Amino acid sequence: MTLPFQDGGAPENPYYKGRGAQLNPKNKFLQTEYAQDHPEGIDEWWQADVPTQVIEEHAKTLVNKVDSPDVGMWYSMNPYQGCEHGCIYCYARNAHQYWGLSAGLDFERKIIVKRNAPELLRKFLDNKNWVPKPISLSGNTDCYQPLERKMWITRQLLEVALEYKQPLGIITKNALVLRDKYLLQKLAQDQLVCVYVSITSLQEDLRQKMEPRTTTAAQRFRIVKELSEAGVPVGVMTAPMIPGLNEHEMPQLLEMAAQNGAKFAGYTIVRLNDAIKIIFNDWLYKNFPDRADKVWHLIESMHGGKVNDSEFGRRMRGEGNVADLIRQQFKIHTKKNGLNMERLELNTSLFQRPQQQLRLF
Repeated sequence: MTLPFQDGGAPENPYYKGRGAQLNPKNKFLQTEYAQDHPEGIDEWWQADVPTQVIEEHAKTLVNKVDSPDVGMWYSMNPYQGCEHGCIYCYARNAHQYWGLSAGLDFERKIIVKRNAPELLRKFLDNKNWVPKPISLSGNTDCYQPLERKMWITRQLLEVALEYKQPLGIITKNALVLRDKYLLQKLAQDQLVCVYVSITSLQEDLRQKMEPRTTTAAQRFRIVKELSEAGVPVGVMTAPMIPGLNEHEMPQLLEMAAQNGAKFAGYTIVRLNDAIKIIFNDWLYKNFPDRADKVWHLIESMHGGKVNDSEFGRRMRGEGNVADLIRQQFKIHTKKNGLNMERLELNTSLFQRPQQQLRLF
């Protein structure tokens, strides 16, 4: 078996190419487990990378109410838990611990699939107590991650939404979304969908390290352009902004988004809560040893001396001089590029239950 290292052997400092996380930190919910927190203290700790493992779950629910006031969604649904994209900063990593898995490499290698998601969505929408509101796809993990190419679960969810005239919001960083352009176009004709594309950097070497199994920035701008030309409302998320790594790219990202047809934009700053703090710190010092201390301290400066702040209204925007500069940068360049000039409201008035329609005849 060929190992994911340069020489195929056991190097002094192992690095799993094509993965974001480089270790499996301890799961705080497990009393006993096999964890890797300090590999430098253990002889021959390294292991070969392994293929992605698919774990099918027969879920009982799909749609969740979102209580957080600062994420811009009422309800969300996620057909996948875990994500092969391997984005090192991903806040969804922590949720993997509830499954008895690690937020590190397990999050990227062991993907939990809700194959019955379309049936669960139908059941949810058929509930007479459901008062239509937009539902966000990818509130947690990317609904168009690589596994969707085989599973087609997101595609089926779009078909159900079209049948019920249920409005959806989507956020993705995968060009696979263009596979479903026709369905998105149909939904957009009735003002039932908007798509946000996450674009974090134009530096290809940074993307390969920070988001190893995602599509390139050029491909993401292609998503914006093709969907916009198809009449689908498109926005971009320049998120997260990480000072010392990518925050200086925000003006160019917003300019290029507008040039390719985006009408809306948003951003967040990086926050490293729970296990993500360990995973990101390990990644940062392995990939950017020359500036790791500076980046780490800049992140701390945005969260009151820590790398995370869980306070609603502040956790996604931060505080302090660095956070203020990013905020002003976003405000100036969205206005300059004509972004967020109009308010996007999805249409809830067309919602229908097909079974009820059939009973009329």
